[in-house]
Amino acid sequence: MRHNEMVYVTPLPVRIWHWLNAFGIVTLCVTGLQIRFPDYVNVFGAYKAAIRLHNTAGTVVSISYTLWIGYYLVVARSLIKLYVPTLEDLKTGIFRQAYFYFLTYFLGKPNPHHSTPDSKFNPMQKAAYLVIMLILLPLVIVSGILLMYVAPLRELFLLLGGIKMLVGSHFLLACCFTAFLFVHIYLATLGHTPLAHFKPMWNGWEEEVIEDDTGDGAGDAHSDPKPERKDMV
Repeated sequence: MRHNEMVYVTPLPVRIWHWLNAFGIVTLCVTGLQIRFPDYVNVFGAYKAAIRLHNTAGTVVSISYTLWIGYYLVVARSLIKLYVPTLEDLKTGIFRQAYFYFLTYFLGKPNPHHSTPDSKFNPMQKAAYLVIMLILLPLVIVSGILLMYVAPLRELFLLLGGIKMLVGSHFLLACCFTAFLFVHIYLATLGHTPLAHFKPMWNGWEEEVIEDDTGDGAGDAHSDPKPERKDMV
């Protein structure tokens, strides 16, 4: 038997950052396509207009990212806990979650991970976000900032292999990030309803489906603890 519980997993500052970042990244993707393939993509008119908008969106995303990492490091103090996989996650958690995503979800089985304020990401999400948020996105930001200041950093570009090397690296990093976005959106639909994982990004609350123990009572002592309805700092 199942019942639903509401868990507050996404504070307001994180929700604001998420949508600001999402809008900025979509803008970067579209303008980046026009800059890279001006003969085939023309969404914003003039080529220089696309460059200006791309640089503006990049600046917004860079500031947004700085605020995000500052929030989790200084205010919430939960960056490591939320985004770095534990040894148990690496040994069994990732494989258990992958098994759910690729098989048992389609058989109607419950998600093995239940979100709580202290553990809102499953092991696969932790591993993915660790790479995306702490490695890939910073590289995209740094390479983008360098490309905004070509003239004064000309000597540095030569040390890095020339401007073509930097442009190519920035584009490939952006392609990886764009590919992740499509996977991210698809996996977000794999809740107990297609919109279950989207709602917390609007109101902060996630509805968790909890499996009740239907045994003779002996199994109650071994049942998983239910997540409490509490706010996350």
